[in-house]
Amino acid sequence: MSKKKTEKDEEKVTDETSVDTKEEEKEEVNPLEKELTDTKEQLLRVTAEYANFRKRSEKEKSETFSFATAKAVEQILSVVDNLERALASEHEDYEGLKKGVQMTYDGLLASFEKLGVTAYGESGEQFDPNLHNAVMHVEDDSLDANVITDVFQKGYKINDKVVRPAMVKTAN
Repeated sequence: MSKKKTEKDEEKVTDETSVDTKEEEKEEVNPLEKELTDTKEQLLRVTAEYANFRKRSEKEKSETFSFATAKAVEQILSVVDNLERALASEHEDYEGLKKGVQMTYDGLLASFEKLGVTAYGESGEQFDPNLHNAVMHVEDDSLDANVITDVFQKGYKINDKVVRPAMVKTAN
C-alpha cells in the first residue's frame, strides 16, 4: 500500500509541476500580450482625444470669427443709422446735408479706430510697394525720388496687416 501511495503522490507532484509550468508559460506570454493590449488601448485613447481636440478647435475658431464679425458690425451700425436718418430727411438744406455727411464720416472713422483700422497714404510720404499701389508716375525735378504726389484712394490696415493698399501717383 505504501507503494501505491507513493506512486499516487508522485503523480500528483508531476501533475502539479506540469500545471505550474503551464501557468508560468502563460504568465510569460501574458505580460507581452497585456503590454500590447495596454498600448492598443492607449493609442485608441490618444486618437480619440486628438479627434475631440480637432473638433473643439474648429468650433472655437468659427465662434471667434462670428464674434469678431459681430463686433465689427456693431461698430458700423451707428453709421448706417446716421445715413438712414439723412436719407429720410426731406429738407433741401445743402449745408445741413454736408454737415450730416461729415458727421457720419467722422463716426465711421471713430468706429474704424475702435476696431484697430487705420488709414494711410498721404501726399509727400515715401512710396513703399508693400503699402502703396502706384498707378501713375510723373517726372518732376523739384520732388525727391519715390515720393507720393497724389493719393487717389487711401489705404487701410489693421495693426500691421494691409487690408487695402493706397492707390497713389509717384514722382521720379
